[in-house]
Amino acid sequence: MKAIGTTLHAAILAAAFIAGAPAMASHGDHNDHGQQAASAMADTADGEIKKVDKPSGKLTIKHGELKNLGMGAMTMVFRVKDAAMLDKVKAGDKVRFTVENANGAMTVTAIEVAK
Repeated sequence: MKAIGTTLHAAILAAAFIAGAPAMASHGDHNDHGQQAASAMADTADGEIKKVDKPSGKLTIKHGELKNLGMGAMTMVFRVKDAAMLDKVKAGDKVRFTVENANGAMTVTAIEVAK
């Protein structure tokens, strides 16, 4: 009888441990979010809006190094992922932005006016 109780107790502990494993795995995912956020921060660049071209959906930005694209500082024209971004900025604004190579087109995927 004592052996059955011990076996039952061990089975309950094992089940509790296994049930907790997904929670521990998802906790590890939180660390991944932190790494993704750090990566996203590394992909942002500082720049200055030189021109907003609403009809063509483009921004001309004088920018610093774009590390994620291996590009040095320069002034260039970018497409925007969302036309609403064009309403957030005007010529002369200092900005922080993220740009990606989307199907061969340099595309601003996030932008905010620097404070």
